[in-house]
Amino acid sequence: MHQTVQAALGINLLHANQAGADDNRSQLDQWGIRCLNLMSSPGAGKTALLEQTLKALASEFKMAVIEGDMTTELDADRLRRYNVPVIAINTGRSCHLDSKMVSGGLYRLSQDYDPHSFDVVLVENVGNLVCPAEFEVGEHAKVALLSVTEGEDKPLKYPLMFQEADCLLVTKIDLAPHLDWDFATLEANVRQINPQVTLIPVSAKTGAGLDLWFDWLRSQINFPPQPTPNPSP
Repeated sequence: MHQTVQAALGINLLHANQAGADDNRSQLDQWGIRCLNLMSSPGAGKTALLEQTLKALASEFKMAVIEGDMTTELDADRLRRYNVPVIAINTGRSCHLDSKMVSGGLYRLSQDYDPHSFDVVLVENVGNLVCPAEFEVGEHAKVALLSVTEGEDKPLKYPLMFQEADCLLVTKIDLAPHLDWDFATLEANVRQINPQVTLIPVSAKTGAGLDLWFDWLRSQINFPPQPTPNPSP
């Protein structure tokens, strides 16, 4: 059976993006930087989480942020208040960051700072539950966020995001008492998709669960570099 032109183009785009992501990861490894890709729907709380993260850990680690939005630098400006480098990328009509965009962000970071001095780059992807999960950017780990206001069924309706996640943060848990929402149901749905994912309920407003998130993030930043496999003879 012959592929449609659209399918072939999609495969080629993903292949080219993956090659760029591999290059980004190799460059980050040379600099000794860990990279995390934060993904969620709009309004799940990525920027609020990053604000609390920078406030708590920017004195412990040398951190930078690549901030993706379709338009404006509103979120980037919120994060710049914490005196860390924030590279803003406007994607225009694109619903996700891709490896080429992030490569440009890393280049800008390396022009303005010594990249070897950083411990971690946090990528805040464009708010979308579908596209960001398909396009790697060179990250070492993926973090998905799901707010309690979105319901327990989203892992079943948008499985790729949750399959790909290394850590799932269930956000805005301070609102849970006011909603018809059940954590056990959400967890069961998530485990169907990804049995191994680290699941952490958090509230950026009250601080609940943030210490567990910070500890998980520390474990990623301190993760030892992996040896490059020897090429097959």
